[in-house]
Formats: sequence, C-alpha cells, structure tokens
Amino acid sequence: MSDGRFMIVDGVRTPFCKLGTDLAGLTADDLGRIAVDALLTRTGIDPDSIDEVIFGCVAQPMETPNVARVIALRAGIPRDVPAATVHRNCASGVEAIATAQERMMVGRGSVFVVGGTESMSGIPSFFKAEAAQKFATITRARNAIQKLTAAAALKPSDFSPQAGLNFGLTDPISGLKMGETAELLAREHGITREMQDVFALESHRRAADAVEKFAAEICPVYSPHSSRAVTADNGIRANQTFDALAKLKPVFDPKFGTVTAGNASQITDGAVALLAMSERRADQLGLEPLGAVGDYAVAGCDPARMGLGPVFAMNRLFQRSGLTLDVVDFVEMNEAFAAQVLAVLKCLKSEQFARAALERTRPLGKLPAERLNPNGGAIALGHPIGASGARLVLTALRELKRRGANRALVTLCVGGGQGAALWLERT
Repeated sequence: MSDGRFMIVDGVRTPFCKLGTDLAGLTADDLGRIAVDALLTRTGIDPDSIDEVIFGCVAQPMETPNVARVIALRAGIPRDVPAATVHRNCASGVEAIATAQERMMVGRGSVFVVGGTESMSGIPSFFKAEAAQKFATITRARNAIQKLTAAAALKPSDFSPQAGLNFGLTDPISGLKMGETAELLAREHGITREMQDVFALESHRRAADAVEKFAAEICPVYSPHSSRAVTADNGIRANQTFDALAKLKPVFDPKFGTVTAGNASQITDGAVALLAMSERRADQLGLEPLGAVGDYAVAGCDPARMGLGPVFAMNRLFQRSGLTLDVVDFVEMNEAFAAQVLAVLKCLKSEQFARAALERTRPLGKLPAERLNPNGGAIALGHPIGASGARLVLTALRELKRRGANRALVTLCVGGGQGAALWLERT
C-alpha cells in the first residue's frame, strides 16, 4: 500500500528578529530547540513516533556540529532517533523538507520533524591566517623569552578580526557580495531605485497588515538578555514611508548603486520547525494536515546572477510537474533583494530570456503583483538564511488554509548560483 503524499501537519516558528537585537543572546541550537519544543507541545505528537529530525542551517555553530542532532536531543526527542543537518545556502529550510520527502518515498521513515535555524548574530569573527599563526607560536612557546620573542612579531593589524558574516555573504566564484549581484541585476534589467523602494514599501505594508496572521505561526521566546518574552517579528515597520526609504544611501556601490538597507532583506535570527509525515501515517493518527508537498526542483545558474535562480528552478519544476503559473493561487518568493525579485518578474514574462537562457519558445508567464507574497516578505520579516525556506512553506500553507485555496508555489534564489522551487497543495 502506498504511503501517499508527503504532508505538513503543522508548524511553528520563533519570531524573526534583526541582527544584534532580541534574539542575539540565543544560539542556533537554542532557537531550533525552542521551535521544536513548541511544535511538540502544539501537535501533541509522541516523540517516540518520530523517525528522523532534519534541519537546515548555514552558519552552524562551531561548538555544535550537526546542529539538528543537538536540537533534537535538547528538545527531548529520544536518542535513538537520528538527526541530520542540511545546507543549501538560502534554500536550506526547503532542502530539509525535500530530504525528508525523499526519505519517505524510499521507505526510510514516515514521521519527521524538519525545519531550519540560524543565529546570524552568533556568526563569529576570524583572525587572518598569518595572525592566527603568530598567536599559535606564542601558545607553543616553552618559556617567557620565547613568548616575548613571538609576541614582538605581532602588528596592530593582527588584532583586527574579519567578520565571518562578510565571508558568508560573498560568493567565492564571482567574488561578488550578494548585494553586488543584486546591483548587477538592477543594471542589466533596468530596475531603478524608485522601483525597488516602492517594492520594499509594499513588503512592509503587507507584513504589517498580516501581523495577526503571523501570530498564529509564532511561539514566544524568552531571551536570557531580556526581561520580557519576545512574541513578534521586530523588523516590520508599519509606519515605513517612501521618503524614509529614499533617504538611505546605497550600500554596495555608493556612487552609482541602488541597493540599500531598506530595499534588501534584513539580516535576522530565527528558527522554524514543521511536523511532516506520510499521508497514510496522518490518517492513522487522525491528524488533519495543513497541506501536501508536491514536486520540488533545484537548478543552477550564473553565481554572479544568483538572484535569477527562481526562474531556472521554476522552469525545471514546470517541466517536471506539467503545472504552470496559471494554476497557482499565489507565490511565496524569498525577497533577498527588491532588485532581485523584480528581475525575476521581468524574466518570467520575457520571450527573449526564455529563448536565450531557458531554451523555451515561450516565457514562463506573468505573475501579477497581487499573487506575489500576499503577506510581505524578507524585506520586512528578515532572512535567517537556514530557516527562510521553511518559513515560506509554513506561511504559504497557512495562507492556503485561510483562503480555502488549492495550490501555492514557494521559491528562493540561492547564494552560489542556484534556485529552488516547491509546489504546495491543499487538494
């Protein structure tokens, strides 16, 4: 007997909070454990029935390798339940879901806890290699004279560590920072600063209107550095104005650029946990899922134009599934940058791009603004890299249920030149 479709039964997430703010005192495993604890409480699932825990995380803490295993054990999941951490940059949360789906399809489990976690505040700084070598020489010195001799070789510049976050947000192949890839797309596709700021303003407006919806997704978090529970995303600016956005200076190209802190995703901490299982198992347990995960596709593209990844992934997904944009009720697309999303929208409807880049005779189709990110996106909510994909899935499934709608598409660009796309279904 077939186990049927892969179902998402329920999900919960922490608030998404800006770098260095409300969640900064919590590690990636802290955040993941809090989300899993809340999921187990909310669903009442017996931890003994879980076959595996799979979490996405990009900047795994050095002190907690295989952070998914640490999360599982600290959340009280039995130690005989295995756990694995997956990493596909911005799509790591979706990768965790897809990995569990593949496990189910080959009979290697029927109940999974999946999700993603990221403490971007906790990403450490690093000393340059030659400075680290000097410090190591001091450590190995056997007496005071050797230590003083080694210390004399130190320079002031040796005490200036480099932020690990900058390494993670720079592509090693193209040499471009993620924001610089967005600037490239803005220039190539004629996307103005005004267009980006208008898009960013709408993201905040929609997210502000959806605060009560998000409350149903969020569990409270008690931070060791706060006297109160954190219960809401703190990046949404309900009073955001176009004039305020227009005053911000470009970050990546000060003279000619258009990408600012206001029209880019926020650097954020957060975690998401989802209970997923086979359709047959959900029936046996008498659970009503939020919806089903359909087909999934990833595709590669030019790392310097990584923001176009969703177009390539959607093209592959449509070829695999036979479905098109015409059947989707709405799309949840990660807002890495306003310029990146706007470039994707242009390429989706471009015949020239379809022929030259996708080897198609017709474009993928037009995506109306009202069907894109109905509750805002990462420009307002933030982008904890390992968790964002799972957040998109959770938000999309809850929105499908609220609307009584049938089908949504989740898609993300991926640093390094990839895209991911995933069908979600209620029927």
